[in-house]
Amino acid sequence: MNILLCGDTGFIGRHIALALRKAGHQVTGLRSPRTDGRAPLDYAQATSAAVWRPWLEGIDAVVNAVGVLRDSKRRPMQAIHTDAPLALFDACVAAGVRRVIQVSALGVDRLPQQYARTKLAAERGLLAHQALDKLDAAILRPSVVFGRGGAGSEMFMRLAQLPLLVMPGVALRARIQPVAVSDLADAVVALVGPQLAWRGVMDCVGTRALTLGEFIDALRKQQGRGAARQCGLPDWWSRAMASAGDQVSASPWSSDTLAMLQVDNVGAVAPFARLLGRPPCDPDDMVERAWR
Repeated sequence: MNILLCGDTGFIGRHIALALRKAGHQVTGLRSPRTDGRAPLDYAQATSAAVWRPWLEGIDAVVNAVGVLRDSKRRPMQAIHTDAPLALFDACVAAGVRRVIQVSALGVDRLPQQYARTKLAAERGLLAHQALDKLDAAILRPSVVFGRGGAGSEMFMRLAQLPLLVMPGVALRARIQPVAVSDLADAVVALVGPQLAWRGVMDCVGTRALTLGEFIDALRKQQGRGAARQCGLPDWWSRAMASAGDQVSASPWSSDTLAMLQVDNVGAVAPFARLLGRPPCDPDDMVERAWR
């Protein structure tokens, strides 16, 4: 199939592109070198269906893996998570490109933060087209995605080298269900291959839920280290650190991050395993299967 992959230069998108090409698909990215003289597309500015129409010529399926963790003037969250995807979905309807795969995030349907609201708005727009039988939508909602090249994953690996883990208390208490980026990429391959007819919303999670502190200890164990001592900072200190992070756009720690950690980021593994045709990666195997 000829697949338009939005976000092909990002952490998740790079892994999806590699998996799709390995499966024999042709992949076009918005910033890929062009042979037709067309300039790369600025996704944040692509908020009308007319902009997308030339990019859909000869395309059989669309995968949207674009996302930002922080709002900024250069990459406004509203445009990137909502306005551009909705324009893309409208263009797909007009062009007759039925298969659309949207990479969203676990928990967007129960969180009030801007990140979740804007992601959920795109999901609802896509599902509205599906309800009218104009698109065949597959929405993937991954928990924490782990793999080489991910900023969060690299932070976890650095923390896993420390004998003393000092983190905000809420981060140590939060339950996550980390998913290997290779499993997420394989899910996309399945959805344009053997699971082409599948439609709906899918939680993409690893085999079991654990706290962030437990996950970092699992990473330590895989590197031949023992469990680290863990020290949780008081919640008032965590809030102060988050407020400071709000002032630094490059910081992954912010008030929104702190608020999202208040809700467990977990889901049912069985549907995702059926989609993959095998169990997803266990946290105890992450370094071997998703980092090397």
